[in-house]
Amino acid sequence: MDSARTLVAVIEDDPGIRELVTDLLQREGFEVHAFADAGSFFRSASTERIDCLILDVMLPGEDGLSICRTLRAARPRLPILMVSARGDDVDRIIGLEVGADDYLAKPFNARELLARVRAALRRMRADSGAAEGEHRGAFRFIGWTLSAANRSLTAPSGDIVSLTGGEFDLLLALVSHPQRVVTRDQLLDWTRGRAATPFDRAVDVQLSRLRRKIGDDPREPALIRTVRGDGYMFAVPVVRC
Repeated sequence: MDSARTLVAVIEDDPGIRELVTDLLQREGFEVHAFADAGSFFRSASTERIDCLILDVMLPGEDGLSICRTLRAARPRLPILMVSARGDDVDRIIGLEVGADDYLAKPFNARELLARVRAALRRMRADSGAAEGEHRGAFRFIGWTLSAANRSLTAPSGDIVSLTGGEFDLLLALVSHPQRVVTRDQLLDWTRGRAATPFDRAVDVQLSRLRRKIGDDPREPALIRTVRGDGYMFAVPVVRC
């Protein structure tokens, strides 16, 4: 990955943490624009060209959850990594539910933060990895079309369904292995790589969001079935084009 042209924005009100993260990323060759609050971020001319956002949850004024919702609507594929002093499962799930791709609790290890940023960027750049290079066509199932080439999902109605980067990668992993049970650990490895942890809840939350977006009843899912004790199965036939 050529990080020299990669712009990472940091929204963090703690000046010490903001400086630490900025220095870390700059030493690794990233361009970094740092902000103390939502207002200064949205007034910045760089908002539209950032490649990744590191976002504190608890900010003065508009909080990180609200910022995430706003950006998700405008830029569904932007990698967003949330950081917060509140690290229990409920807070992680809320962050992921509003559209964050990843969530890291404070205090965090600086190298882990860097690893997660790099992993998020790799997931976003479909042409950057050998594994993704194997998936250049489209996958069709019961009227839906998932295009790996332009990372889009088209509904049977012809409408484009907005997916986050994590949701797209999860669906791509599932349709690439149709009618076959895949474990949660396999999905973590395929979609999150070395940035995943054994207790990573991102797959669970993104799977729930994905089911809603493709109209799969979470009480009796027909497309993405839960195989109790084993994992998940994309249950309908898939045609690869």
